[in-house]
Amino acid sequence: MQRGGYAEHNDFHTRQTSYTKRLANDFYPRFHVYLEKDKNEKQFLNLHLDQKKPSYAGAHAHNAEYEGELVEAEGKRLEGLIKNQMDNQNQKTEVNDETSGKRGLWGKLFK
Repeated sequence: MQRGGYAEHNDFHTRQTSYTKRLANDFYPRFHVYLEKDKNEKQFLNLHLDQKKPSYAGAHAHNAEYEGELVEAEGKRLEGLIKNQMDNQNQKTEVNDETSGKRGLWGKLFK
């Protein structure tokens, strides 16, 4: 999430960790992401755009958008970043598998 510009956000009240990305210098508006699991334990991102803080003290509800151009574009951007990261990890694994039986110069010198 850091590579996508998100910072970890720990909610004091719910003790839930999420991630936020500000769109300007102010705290709002911001993208807000929760990592969640479906009934099959498959992980997914729950993304929304917080427009402003709760209207009154003690309230947890806020003005959030779960759809729209900005949310869809950010979702696609995150999907691309995650796919790219997973592809990079798979390539590293393939390279390590290919070279695990080979020994470099230092490996040959110090058997």
